[in-house]
Amino acid sequence: MKTYLTNANIVLADMMIEKSSLLIEDGIIAAINPEVVNDVRQIDLSGKILMPGMIDLHCDALEKEVEPRPNVHFPLDFACAQADKRNATAGITTVYHALSFAHEELGVRNNDFAAQIARAVHSWQPHGLIDNRVHCRYEITDETGLPVLKQLLADESMHLISMMDHTPGQGQFKDMAAYRDYLTRTYKKTADEVEVIVERKLEAASGAFARMEELAHAAHTAGISVASHDDDSAERVDTMNGIGADISEFPVSLEAAQAAKAAGMSTIFGAPNILRGKSQSGSMKAIDAIHENLADCLCADYAPAALLVSVFRIPELSDLDLPAAIRLVTCNPAKAARLFDRGEIAVGKRADLAAVGIPGGLPQVTDVWSNGIRAYQAMYDHG
Repeated sequence: MKTYLTNANIVLADMMIEKSSLLIEDGIIAAINPEVVNDVRQIDLSGKILMPGMIDLHCDALEKEVEPRPNVHFPLDFACAQADKRNATAGITTVYHALSFAHEELGVRNNDFAAQIARAVHSWQPHGLIDNRVHCRYEITDETGLPVLKQLLADESMHLISMMDHTPGQGQFKDMAAYRDYLTRTYKKTADEVEVIVERKLEAASGAFARMEELAHAAHTAGISVASHDDDSAERVDTMNGIGADISEFPVSLEAAQAAKAAGMSTIFGAPNILRGKSQSGSMKAIDAIHENLADCLCADYAPAALLVSVFRIPELSDLDLPAAIRLVTCNPAKAARLFDRGEIAVGKRADLAAVGIPGGLPQVTDVWSNGIRAYQAMYDHG
């Protein structure tokens, strides 16, 4: 059955066309404002905004679905199903579930456990409402993680790789006291346990560069993009770009973001940073990166629902119009992740779409189509 969406304000790559229509056929956008349609299921969107489904390159929320409290674990298929629904309701049609591989000290971030979650995402995908993918976050100070990640790559259970360096004293944790507090507060570690972790990370820093090079080469051979993480200086960006990093996730300073852009890397900032007006870790404000034309993509980070609302607020906070703000969560991340079949409302593209209403002045997703199939519908204000 063909689906014909009418009376929509459609967001194209660089403009919005009002009171328009769109035809979906066989999972693909077949036409925009077609002159003739036959044998269709017609859906009147009543003036709602119709935008591409969002592409989220980094979301940690699945880890919380698996382990909602320390050492409390849900079945992995159950957790994947909940994360899938959560993303669909947020208007995210392609999500890269970010799973950290950081050895045994960090619960679900244990290498073997994280690999089980990655494979569970892959197993759930045939049943999912949206396109669920895996973003593996490799803690480069862990030499035991490399073979695990290379096997996931061989099994086609990895779709994006980022290199994390949480060695105390640099990056996100320049302040050693802040790092100790993070481990104590987030993972309920004792002071003695924290000291063991710190010493181990400092010792394991040697050999990290060679492991990064090997993993980046393997990822590129498989056609997968590589990201750096928490770049804190131009020198750090140069190093990561030198091993082939395509993306700079969460550059922590203006200098690092400028260096990433100059190197031709895509930059990613967190939507919660926009919504809250600041970084949770004291890094640069995402809106400042937008003002300086240094932000290519927004990601949900840890809050899928924050993505849409942040995008709709950007035109109020910057010189970007709504189509430009929407590119931060659609065509830009599609290009960064080498997904050339989606991210834009255009004939021939995959029909991943989200309809947005503004009940009570708050942007909310009312309908979602994933690969042309209606995945979600909500009724706000009884309409």
